[in-house]
Amino acid sequence: MTRLSSLPAALRERLAQRSALKVIAGLMNFDAASVARVARAAGRGGADLIDVACDPELVALAMRDSGGVPVCVSSVEPEQFVAAVAAGAAMVEIGNFDAFYPQGRIFGAAEVLELTRRTRALLPEVVLSVTVPHTLPMDQQEQLAVDLVAAGADLIQTEGGTSAKPFSAGSLGLIEKAAPTLAAAHSISTALHQAGLSTPVLCASGLSAVTVPMAIAAGAAGVGVGSAVNRLNDELAMVAVVRGLREALGSALTLRV
Repeated sequence: MTRLSSLPAALRERLAQRSALKVIAGLMNFDAASVARVARAAGRGGADLIDVACDPELVALAMRDSGGVPVCVSSVEPEQFVAAVAAGAAMVEIGNFDAFYPQGRIFGAAEVLELTRRTRALLPEVVLSVTVPHTLPMDQQEQLAVDLVAAGADLIQTEGGTSAKPFSAGSLGLIEKAAPTLAAAHSISTALHQAGLSTPVLCASGLSAVTVPMAIAAGAAGVGVGSAVNRLNDELAMVAVVRGLREALGSALTLRV
């Protein structure tokens, strides 16, 4: 029996189908009103998971306003996870690290591994997702992913949207924006498979309805989308974006079958 079996059945099924949708409020977003809007949009739009900053009150708020969508909390300080899990978080996540790069804060492989080990020691039975920093060369990202699973990670997440420099308009620009995280999803999922590991990969950072089917094709079991939703102020527009993402993942699933 794996730790993933402790997740709600609907979320487990989406991961198994490779169509999971996580809506991200933001690792540094402690604005209750903003998180509530994201949670409501996630619930009404059909998301499988909401990712919020690591705060027990935000966990309770997200669960309530989403109508019961499972909550993941993100942090780079493992000790913060304990109270959030006690408040009802279904899983915890180290990263992603996008919010730290503008501050000049870079996470190396050794530090991410250490954070993983500390989190696993504190919460031995809780589902743990860990982000692989996109600042590492791709071969090091692949090796780190394998090492993270050995250290206790249950899911691996990719990133890369902040390093992308799209120069085209429209769909081409959206593909350019997603290219780094799509490449990481393909390389990491392949490396895990070659190591004999069935660990799900979540592709996140810089994705849109245009590119989430590509993430699934690249080997991801699900996607995480943040700014495409949380940067909006209109709740109806937020719901529409989440529904569009859900439909795009459904189309990817249909095409695979």
